[in-house]
Formats: sequence, structure tokens, C-alpha cells
Amino acid sequence: MPENGDGSVAALTLTSSTAAEISVIKVDGVLDATTREQFADYLSLAGPDLILDLGGVTFMDSRALGLIVHHWQTSLTSGTKFALIGVEYSKSKVMWITGLAQRLPIYDTLDDALAAIG
Repeated sequence: MPENGDGSVAALTLTSSTAAEISVIKVDGVLDATTREQFADYLSLAGPDLILDLGGVTFMDSRALGLIVHHWQTSLTSGTKFALIGVEYSKSKVMWITGLAQRLPIYDTLDDALAAIG
């Protein structure tokens, strides 16, 4: 997948790599109504197995969380791999407010996620 951004300051930057044949998408910036479409489009290009690195997220709203939950639920029904890493409470409070932080597959590091889902 191509890197997102043209060098200018963007509200959201998305980059991808692969680890153990699983797509890893690094998210940097704001995940909200203004970046939802960009985030959704980028996620649609990812493979079926996915790890989202949210360590660079500066803010997340419920719309972005809805997209994440959708991909998680899709992975549950299709038997594919899905994990979140680098989640910080202060920047993604909506996960805790909704109770989803206790249900989503959240790991501290990429190695932890790969060990759990790989």
C-alpha cells in the first residue's frame, strides 16, 4: 500500500508494513469525522489479517472506533487475525467509555500481538 500524505502537515498519516504475513497499519494523527473516510479507504486496502498500531493516535472519536469495531467483528466471523497495539487511554478514551477496551484484542507491542494471534 502506498504511504499517505504529500509531505505537508496532515491530520492523519497512515503507513503499512507486513509482519509474519499480517498487514500492520501505523496510524499517526487524529481519527475523527474529518479523517474517517481516509481511514476507511486505507483499511479497505489492507489484507484480511490486520494489526492496527494506534501508538501515534492523538485523538479518536466514536466514528473511528466504529470502523475499528467493524474490522474486528469481520475478523471474528471470517476467522481472520486482528489486533490493536499501542493504544493509549488518554488519546482513545472512547474505547474505555464504551467498554470496548475490555473486549477488543489490545496488546502492548507488535511482538505481543504476533505471539497472541500469529
